[in-house]
Amino acid sequence: MNQEMISITFPDGSVRQYEWGVTPYEIANSISPRLAAEVLAATVNNQIYDLTRSITADASIKLHKWEDKEAKSTFWHSSSHLMAEALEQLYPGIKFGIGPSIETGFYYDVDLGDKSISESDLKKIEDRMLELARERQNFVRREISKQEAMESYTSKGDEYKCDLIKDLEDGTISFYTNGTFTDLCRGPHLADTSVIKAVKLTSIAGAYWRGDEKNKMLTRIYGVTFPQKKMLDEYLVMLEEAKKRDHRKVGKELELFAFSQRVGQGLPLWLPKGAMLRERLENFLKAVQKRHGYLPVMTPHIGQKELYVTSGHYAKYGKDSFQPIHTPQEGEEFLLKPMNCPHHCEIYKTKPRSYKDMPLRLAEFGTVYRYEQSGELHGLTRVRGFTQDDAHIFCRPDQLKEEFIKVIDIVLYIFKTLDFKDFTAQISLRDPDNTEKYIGSDENWEKAERAIIEAAEEKGLQTVVETGEAAFYGPKLDFMVKDAIGRKWQLGTIQVDYNLPERFELEYVGADDKRHRPVMIHRAPFGSMERFVAVLIEHTGGKFPLWLTPEQVVILPVSEKYNEYAKKVGEFLNNNDIRASIDERNETIGKKIRENELKRVPFLLIVGEKEVENGTISVRRQGEGDKGEMITQDFVAMIEKEIKEQIEY
Repeated sequence: MNQEMISITFPDGSVRQYEWGVTPYEIANSISPRLAAEVLAATVNNQIYDLTRSITADASIKLHKWEDKEAKSTFWHSSSHLMAEALEQLYPGIKFGIGPSIETGFYYDVDLGDKSISESDLKKIEDRMLELARERQNFVRREISKQEAMESYTSKGDEYKCDLIKDLEDGTISFYTNGTFTDLCRGPHLADTSVIKAVKLTSIAGAYWRGDEKNKMLTRIYGVTFPQKKMLDEYLVMLEEAKKRDHRKVGKELELFAFSQRVGQGLPLWLPKGAMLRERLENFLKAVQKRHGYLPVMTPHIGQKELYVTSGHYAKYGKDSFQPIHTPQEGEEFLLKPMNCPHHCEIYKTKPRSYKDMPLRLAEFGTVYRYEQSGELHGLTRVRGFTQDDAHIFCRPDQLKEEFIKVIDIVLYIFKTLDFKDFTAQISLRDPDNTEKYIGSDENWEKAERAIIEAAEEKGLQTVVETGEAAFYGPKLDFMVKDAIGRKWQLGTIQVDYNLPERFELEYVGADDKRHRPVMIHRAPFGSMERFVAVLIEHTGGKFPLWLTPEQVVILPVSEKYNEYAKKVGEFLNNNDIRASIDERNETIGKKIRENELKRVPFLLIVGEKEVENGTISVRRQGEGDKGEMITQDFVAMIEKEIKEQIEY
């Protein structure tokens, strides 16, 4: 064996020498046995490695513990194989589709033949998985030829794996074995199963093979695992809380939005209270944008096919989107717009531009349409028609950093106002080893990437850098937010684009009297109104900030004879821009209080004989109970003060 030494470079830039063939586990152990016990995977030269896989050349390395997404992905992918082994033992003859890790946990698509699995069967599968995990089974990788791989699954009669193998290139195929189970898989995997200490199979669903409705429906089993039982317990508590906060459930309770089969799947209907909530969000952002020099524009919901061919969106969305709209004129085709940016480019071109006009900031709450598969639709978070809080900034290259910082300021102000405190900013850069897949000059890319990095540093953002995650047209900054129960959401994105100015031949005349291409910044602090409202509902549990909530006050007359006084109070509040309604039902005051508190109304005002005599109201605050008696003018002042504090710019 070749015993030459190789150089291993660590994230801090330090370099150590190791023997040829050293494994990530051995490297971790050389630093600290405790580290080796906690490491679950490694990134070697930007590729995720098994801990037991040999390194045979100089390389950079990053070791991943549970906190890293790479470790979780490896842990959960290995768990899908562990579940597959348990299933194969419990259901002989079962056939396997794919079993990837997902954002939280994993799933495996299986063909059970004439058998079936119900929710009541999941416990015995979990128990078998834990038994197998305790056997400390190694995950053993084996490179295999395409012919041998095909023969293996042909003899087994597993048509799904054969279907996968036929698309693979010879020399790139590997099998992994743990215990009695062998699977077609590129990896990576854990060193062994012993670190899997807690298992929960969460649900069963149907899934067409390869997502094609023409193929057979397979059984998809979802699960999640953890290295500690305590982590699973905490996760299950979070799941229960998430069910209570589910925006579909809360949205129905609060009468915010609905869906209709007649209107069409994935096309939300905003009910009056939901429309009021959304309108306030839009007005809030419009006021912020006005202060930052944005100009409002409006564009149609459709555009000629040629517009999207020019922009490149037809190539990207055309096949899987809504089909072209044909007009009575032969050969004329329109598309429902999948993006607003091509329209904004055409607005830019309506007149000659000078360097003195830069930056030009165009903003629109523009509705776009994309045909998501029916199985992927989910409440407001995945829809077919949605409104983006879209803006496009056309600027000179020397203005890029300053404009980027101003957009970050807007995003941070929104997060502060809506109480999103825990977030990171992901900086997505191009792959320096594969620059040919990106458009634009090296010089422009370097300037743009440096501008984003420096802007994030100047604003003191907690950042992660993802090399190779840039869009083909430019680098970007995405804001990843943790909600009140610890789930991560992507809210807000800022992207630099050299592509569309090139495609649309956008120009401005510079100070040198020559023609130049502007740089384009795409920005959407909310992302889409639909998804943002869904996240906001789940973050707050439907208890919105006072300035935003559709129904701020409900007045509760103790009996019918106090309805007239309640109406006077309601009229006074509404005239002072406080959203108030009256519950005039002939019910007990206790029942009215209980039912309106379930609707998350911030303030309940009780009026009866004492309040009429004193010209006052008795105030109850959501979650705080009785706040005492006060005159209506003082209540208005209290509300106005609280709202001003919540959205003070």
